[in-house]
Amino acid sequence: MPRINKKKQSSSSDSDSGPDDRNVPPPSKKAKEGAKSNGGDSASADGEGATNWTLEGLRQVRINEFRGRKMVDIREHYEKDGKVLPGKKGISLSASQWRKLLAVADEVTRALEQ
Repeated sequence: MPRINKKKQSSSSDSDSGPDDRNVPPPSKKAKEGAKSNGGDSASADGEGATNWTLEGLRQVRINEFRGRKMVDIREHYEKDGKVLPGKKGISLSASQWRKLLAVADEVTRALEQ
C-alpha cells in the first residue's frame, strides 16, 4: 500500500510558540565600568561592594561569590560598548586552592628566577 504523507496545515498564529519569556536569561551583574588603570597593584570597589585588583591592563583579580562560596577570580576582561566585561580566559580558585597557591608562591618565584 502506498504511504500517504499528510502535510500540517500552516497557521498564521504563533500560539504554539509558548510564552515569550521562556528562554530569557537571568539578568547578569553589571560589570565594573572604567576598569582601565595604569597597571599598578591598585584596588577599587564597584557599586556592588566587590573589590577588584588590576594586575596589568585588563587582567584583574576579584572576589566573587558562586553558589554561596567565595572564589578568587583571576580573569582577562574586554571592553564592549564602553563597558569592561569579564572574558572567558581566566580561573576561579576556592579559598583552599588560593591558600595552597600562596603556600607555593615562594617556590614558584625561585623557579622563575633560575
